[in-house]
Amino acid sequence: MKIALNNGFLTDNSNDVTAGAYFVVTNSNSKYADDALDAGAKLISPRQAIEILGLKERIKIIGITGTNGKTTTAFLLAHTLSNLGYKCAISGTCGSFVDGRQIAKKGLTTSQILETLSYIKEAVECDCKYFIMEVSSHAISQNRIEGLEFALKIFTNLSQDHLDFHKSFDEYARVKSSFLSDSSDKIINGDDKNISYNALNALTYSLKNGNIIASNFELKDGIIATIQSNSEIANLSLNLHGKFNLYNALGVIGATKKLLNLDLQSICDGLKGFKGVAGRMEIVSHKPAIIVDFAHTPDGIEKVLSSLEGSELIVVFGAGGDRDKSKRAIMGQIVAKYAKVAIVTSDNPRSEDPNSIIEQVASKMPPNTIKITDRKEAIKRAIDIQNGEVLLILGKGDEDYQEINGIKYPFSDQEVVKEILNKKDK
Repeated sequence: MKIALNNGFLTDNSNDVTAGAYFVVTNSNSKYADDALDAGAKLISPRQAIEILGLKERIKIIGITGTNGKTTTAFLLAHTLSNLGYKCAISGTCGSFVDGRQIAKKGLTTSQILETLSYIKEAVECDCKYFIMEVSSHAISQNRIEGLEFALKIFTNLSQDHLDFHKSFDEYARVKSSFLSDSSDKIINGDDKNISYNALNALTYSLKNGNIIASNFELKDGIIATIQSNSEIANLSLNLHGKFNLYNALGVIGATKKLLNLDLQSICDGLKGFKGVAGRMEIVSHKPAIIVDFAHTPDGIEKVLSSLEGSELIVVFGAGGDRDKSKRAIMGQIVAKYAKVAIVTSDNPRSEDPNSIIEQVASKMPPNTIKITDRKEAIKRAIDIQNGEVLLILGKGDEDYQEINGIKYPFSDQEVVKEILNKKDK
């Protein structure tokens, strides 16, 4: 990664170094610092890079962490702040965006620090007031957020994920909690008891007790709720589905209250008109009813399926290869609890045998569970047998590839659905 300056450039790649360049030393490239120094570079920290780029105190950085809900919270917050008159930038799972314009495709949930600084620089140049970024547990552990000063931190929830990396849930929780241990302003899901945080400058949101509370809520056709903050009461109406999205909305309301200190109803009105995020409870077809969602953890799947309780469900899903194996059977059990028909298929098998993954997922599911290795064939089977049920296709969301043995093949759940439906119409 290189960032041009008037009299040189910054880089985090020692191979790019020329005399006079700045080499930004990070956790991941520090072993190449001597090579960069020998090539004539000046070694600097990420914090010094921020000062050289003139970014210090030019924009407010908001970091969102949690197992699920980071992306929706980021986009809903940007939508709300934009409605209230403030330009925003976003960086996360879906890529990076400045005032609604995509400037980078999706990659890591949290980019390497110099890449993040390049996005912040572009956001500043476009007069954005806020830079909203998803902060993953990997990024916290690997110090990919070194040097960043967060004006606000948001915690969504914590459930089992990434145990292939963290080895235990306790360690995963410890890493997430470390991000929330300072005295910065924080918005915390007060109903999640898996996290520890510094209560100084923290607001909690809740469906029970907290600084911002939702009550009298209805979730059948979108979200309708009464929101209370201290003595203020406001009405919220949002075209999103599920209790998990009510939590996401509460996080956004709390964040906006911290940032702007507006009256509560003005903030709730600012959420209006949000149409969701691609691959997050995305309705691909109304008749038949087909929804694509990114849910790929036990908790994420539970939240999505429970939000449609009362509807008959056909669920197509799988589990990613080279990732936490302990969650696979749990995911299968959750789907079996809610689905009228469950079809286990490939997600991104990566270097693993897809059939082996499927067997692990289905190991505690009923014997009549359908297992189809080819994801396109699995989706086709689901559509063929659909007869009034809601079809949920889980795991990949807005991904446009399927990774098999190190190769990313073009694959989009949405496009596959449209192709199959078009053929049926003909």
